[in-house]
Amino acid sequence: MTERARLLFGPAGVPHSAPSRSTVAGVEEVSRLGLDCMEVEFVQGVRMSEAGALEVGRVSAEHRVKLSAHGPYFINLNAGEEEKVIASQERIYQTAHIAHLFGGTGVVFHAAFYLKDPPERVYETVKRNLAVVVNRLVKEGKRIWLYPETTGKVTQFGTLEEILRLSQELEWVAPCIDFAHLHARTGRLNSYQEFSWMLDQVGEKLGRKALENLHIHVSGIEYGKQGEKKHLNLRESDFRFEELLQALKEHNARGLVIAESPNLEEDALLLKRTYERL
Repeated sequence: MTERARLLFGPAGVPHSAPSRSTVAGVEEVSRLGLDCMEVEFVQGVRMSEAGALEVGRVSAEHRVKLSAHGPYFINLNAGEEEKVIASQERIYQTAHIAHLFGGTGVVFHAAFYLKDPPERVYETVKRNLAVVVNRLVKEGKRIWLYPETTGKVTQFGTLEEILRLSQELEWVAPCIDFAHLHARTGRLNSYQEFSWMLDQVGEKLGRKALENLHIHVSGIEYGKQGEKKHLNLRESDFRFEELLQALKEHNARGLVIAESPNLEEDALLLKRTYERL
């Protein structure tokens, strides 16, 4: 298959088997393992220089490894204090700036918490505050996708409906669909039929192009009444990843599939090999 006609698989961060924890070493190890992509993790802060980002971009291009980035966890576009909103916008922007330098496809982030506010009011607040970041990036000529993520806890903004609506209403915004999070959040959404329904929703609301440029998170997950507790390795969980892969294949989906399981590259390889067998 050509690169455009398939899904690309890789880990969320530097593989455990890499000789060092550097992003460059991670890209090289992803290539050695026969994987296709990697999500660069800035979850504790954007700690990469512009020169470092350019070097990461050079190495990723050399090895033909596609990259994306995950922004810091400390983001809440619905914060009650203006300074926290501004800091959240800056974290998204800085992640996008560095990811743009290394040629990343886009930036994943958890957008907000409800903080007991009505969901519709939170949606409008998130949309308004995210638009500020989008407009800044566009003005600077940085064409990079922002991927608000579907979230795993009922206290977090990030239902599938909310994320798809944001993607409809803001330019340069597209969904990061974390299927394990949606399963944890709802206690369901874990069958071929439900995976197919979710992909149908993407196509109906965002068009065929969105199904050809997906950013997906997959892992096992432990969950309770409030949703996500922690990520698990796929084979230690109830997540029906083979049914998800079947739905993705039958929808001719394309894009990046990032394994967020604790074992990282092991589940990324499991996903890729299973997909190729289908």
